[in-house]
Amino acid sequence: MEDYLDPRNAEGMPNLMDSAIAMDFLLGVKTGIRNYGFAMTETANSELRQVLHKQMESAIELHSEISELMIKKGWLHPHNMKEQFPIDLKSAETAIQIAELNLFPKDTDRLGMFATPNQ
Repeated sequence: MEDYLDPRNAEGMPNLMDSAIAMDFLLGVKTGIRNYGFAMTETANSELRQVLHKQMESAIELHSEISELMIKKGWLHPHNMKEQFPIDLKSAETAIQIAELNLFPKDTDRLGMFATPNQ
């Protein structure tokens, strides 16, 4: 990926973005579940503990829904490393390519790369 403005480099990006957003959401929910567990052990108030427990149960259900969606879409293979490894490798390679992009190229003229109406 040499030119981030070249439309051919956007091929497959919507699917990669959807999977990345879903993974970020999944990890955020997982962190929330852990934090609810910590909070429940730190509180002495039984009413607060019950509220935290209900919220943690909701977060666990949400985690299951997100995981199932990701498995259904083929973005997550938690029980098969041979299928998950290429997905993780592709994500890592894409992240490296994006990090290496020249975001301020000297030549930003893209005339002729897109269909333009007759003028």
